[in-house]
Amino acid sequence: MCSNSVMRWSHLSAPTDGDSLLDRAAPGATPLPLALPGATVRTFDTPGFAGMTFYEIRAKSLINRVPGASRVPFDWTINPYRGCSHACAYCLAGDTPILMADGSTRPLAELRPGDAVMGTMGAGVCRRYVPTTVLDHWSTTKPAFRVTLADGTRLVASGDHRFLTDRGWRHVSPAEAHQPALAVGDLMLGVGRFAEPPKESPDYQAGFLCGLVRGDASRADHPAPQGAAWARADAYLQEIPLHEALRWPEIPTSAWYRGFLAGAFGAAGHADRLAVTFASTDQLFLSRVTDALTHLGLPSRSPVRGRRGGPATVEIDRDLWAALRFRHLTGVTDAPLDASGAGVRGSRELAVVDIEDLGLTLPLFDISTGTGDFIADGVVSHNCFARNTHTYLDLDAGHDFDTKVVVKVNAGELVRKELAAPRWSGQPIAMGTNVDPYQRAEGRYRLMPEIITALRDHANPFSILTKGTLILRDLDLLKQAAEVTRVGVAMSIGFVDETMWRAVESGTPSPRRRLDAVRRLTDAGFDVSVLMAPILPGLTDTDESIDETVAAIAATGASSVTPIPLHLRPGAREWYAAWLTRTHPELAATYRELYRKGSYLPQTYQQEIAARVRMAARRHGLLRGRPFSERVVVDDLGDNTTPDTDSGAEPEQMTLL
Repeated sequence: MCSNSVMRWSHLSAPTDGDSLLDRAAPGATPLPLALPGATVRTFDTPGFAGMTFYEIRAKSLINRVPGASRVPFDWTINPYRGCSHACAYCLAGDTPILMADGSTRPLAELRPGDAVMGTMGAGVCRRYVPTTVLDHWSTTKPAFRVTLADGTRLVASGDHRFLTDRGWRHVSPAEAHQPALAVGDLMLGVGRFAEPPKESPDYQAGFLCGLVRGDASRADHPAPQGAAWARADAYLQEIPLHEALRWPEIPTSAWYRGFLAGAFGAAGHADRLAVTFASTDQLFLSRVTDALTHLGLPSRSPVRGRRGGPATVEIDRDLWAALRFRHLTGVTDAPLDASGAGVRGSRELAVVDIEDLGLTLPLFDISTGTGDFIADGVVSHNCFARNTHTYLDLDAGHDFDTKVVVKVNAGELVRKELAAPRWSGQPIAMGTNVDPYQRAEGRYRLMPEIITALRDHANPFSILTKGTLILRDLDLLKQAAEVTRVGVAMSIGFVDETMWRAVESGTPSPRRRLDAVRRLTDAGFDVSVLMAPILPGLTDTDESIDETVAAIAATGASSVTPIPLHLRPGAREWYAAWLTRTHPELAATYRELYRKGSYLPQTYQQEIAARVRMAARRHGLLRGRPFSERVVVDDLGDNTTPDTDSGAEPEQMTLL
């Protein structure tokens, strides 16, 4: 063990004053030789904890302040664990496009160890792009935030996640006071939002054929191109006659321009590092290339005539933004890209304009790379904070985070001491903001009863966000605390059909178990809000399913319900489509029509679902309260909402990935 790691563990651990950690161990623990200074290392022989190691420490502090720049609706947090025995601290939504080393993009959920992606190297904000390798990949659920940039980029991430800004690395919503927070106005560094790939529409196909054939005709001193471009042309010619494709359209569409540039590159294009060049003896052809580039917002140099009457050339600006935008907009995949050494920059288009707590626990993903970062939808992105704290302790952020859990065994006595300090003013405390306080390890260590007892004794308001039904173990303590202070508890129940749950959400507690937890909490007097998410078109959006689900939620005594229809972003779309085709092939055509314009359902459908849920909620007497956080994200349920009519943003919908 290096001296630095000794110092880091020492910082986490406080003097024991003769109190042995062995006395605080969970029943059944097997002492092991100390592997890290200041910690007792334990394993358990029960199947549920097979392969896991617990590092028991005595922390110096437990109540952590959230920096003032953070947009979260709380200022103080408590996290008795680092690491998670059911893995719940990940960073980005699975559909987030990640920049690969060859210039293509791939959804984060689809990356695997060994994939070559683009990272950065350097100090602070003085960095350069370099290829790197994915070392690990993992996924789970986590409270989600949405960061919006001036160019329209929207990044869904956990509060722990870090982005590189002009002020250095910043956490979206840090759980500890010493961690720097992202703020509105920060300039993120990167190349900006990745362009959406083209759809192979008839206009795109016609443009491709025109660009390929006319570009080939202008290559006086070169043989006809072969390979992928002509293979695509053969397929397109099955649908579009060549004589029609060769006509210049009077008013070309964007799809035609995209296809034209892809075909033109296949015939007369050349790529070298960041440069993309077209060479031709046909001035009209080059002028069409220039028009297409201009239409798509790609700056280019005026045609340059070669020596001795040779072909003229048109070249796109030599920078990473232009090189990537050309490839992504046109769908060109055979243009070599080498961005090694290019400088990392920022611009006003990458300024943060909003940081929003979505109020949802969503499936999120993370990777670790050789450089410790990657490019997520055009901005430089780091591994999430919770996992990165493991690297700070000389544990890795992937497998170790899931199998090596740091347990603050003195949490109960420490929080009591801090609550009694004269400087503490009794502000509300949020739990579950970093890792789930009711993860499986809590069943062994039982830290939460002491924490809740201390909060009760000091009449200090608090809230708990968890996906575990273990919270019911402490129901009596929660009731006692609620008699002297405000206690907030919040769950997601999209439908109550057990067969559908096994097919779609088998990794979660069953709807009946979740309903029972809500019922027991509400019977105890708590206001519990429920997200009705996701609502699946054609499967759980029937009047019968909606009424049955709302009735079941209402029967629990929940204070409110918020409907969230399914949305399917890239990655989730493919996974869900495969499942749907396999299990409900009769709905495939319906889904193609509903999602033909993108990831979200049509507004009319969303409004109809919202109205039907609203009516069911009123019918069953469910529109009578607000979630404990008093922050409503989805503007579908009129009585419980604060709609943002000026933003133009679509309502949030639940994703399955």
